[in-house]
Amino acid sequence: MKTRHFSILVVEDDEDDRFLIESAFRKAGVTAPINLVCDGGEAIAYLNGEGKFADRDKYQYPTFIMTDLKMPNGDGYMVLENLKKNPAWTVIPTVVFSASTDQDDIKKAYMLGASSYHLKPSTQDEMRAQLKLIYDYWMTCQTPQVDITGKQIPTEGAGKLGERFVAPVAGEHEKRDA
Repeated sequence: MKTRHFSILVVEDDEDDRFLIESAFRKAGVTAPINLVCDGGEAIAYLNGEGKFADRDKYQYPTFIMTDLKMPNGDGYMVLENLKKNPAWTVIPTVVFSASTDQDDIKKAYMLGASSYHLKPSTQDEMRAQLKLIYDYWMTCQTPQVDITGKQIPTEGAGKLGERFVAPVAGEHEKRDA
């Protein structure tokens, strides 16, 4: 089994839910770093390594993101939109973890690139079981390799079938649209 560097970023505005999510992951046996932010604005700052998140030893680049949808100061849609706009971030598995059962919320989350959409359970035991399933699932998936800081390891696609799918350079779509 290959060595995996795994770091979870949880984007959740409710302090109690942040505590319950982290506790449920830990009780499910997750030992990976779990970093908690309280809104979409903080999540984007975290991803960019800005401000207090500049220390990547303390705030590892996430290899897995779990976000609530409805938050002040930047909702989960903002997080998904920003992930989709950044080629280096589009491959990060991103799970929406919300109380909303609204079909438009679910549809929009997937349209913006959510890897999956899960409803928050009502009990701590249900939450622990659900988060263990989510974590175990992503641990069995093949994802782009990352270094110790969580940054993707560059690959060379020359001569491979996938070389025709070149990742866009950040800002490239703005040049074409101008």
